[in-house]
Amino acid sequence: MEQQFDAVLTGSDTEVNGVVTENNGIYEFNALDESLQLTIARDANGHWTRIAGSEPYFSGWVDELAEQIPTAQNLL
Repeated sequence: MEQQFDAVLTGSDTEVNGVVTENNGIYEFNALDESLQLTIARDANGHWTRIAGSEPYFSGWVDELAEQIPTAQNLL
């Protein structure tokens, strides 16, 4: 079942507000202003990794988004 929650990532100048859609353990962040798209999932070792998204991107976004997932899951 697909679930959604709001998330915020730290951009180079300002925060990037968006919506995260979860489907079978894959989390896709889409910025409200369409400036950023980031898709993450756990790899075989259980670490969060970027599997798709717009360029350029900050590598720290993967961890920043992953940190928001448990909090959002508690709200769903």
